[in-house]
Amino acid sequence: MPYVNKPRPYKKEYEQYQGSEEQKKNRAQRNKSRRQAIREGKAEKGDGTDVHHVKALSKGGTNKNGLKVVPASKNRSFARDADKKLVSEISKRERKSANTK
Repeated sequence: MPYVNKPRPYKKEYEQYQGSEEQKKNRAQRNKSRRQAIREGKAEKGDGTDVHHVKALSKGGTNKNGLKVVPASKNRSFARDADKKLVSEISKRERKSANTK
């Protein structure tokens, strides 16, 4: 909770990232991968799944590196740092299950 006693600077956040070319490029790649999965019959609109990039776009991955269709809850559970950047592509749940085996 970084904004407990002060208002969130939405305008600053938008100027720093939302309107950037990097953000537009990454969003276009995510949309393209979703359309590709729907065409191939791996996913459907509104089915609660995400198209997971095997190597995250933020880590230099592309749609050619490999895609998987996974539940949204699994794809959105990766560890992130204070800047909201991906720290690990292994979720806490996967790490815990690997340690118990």
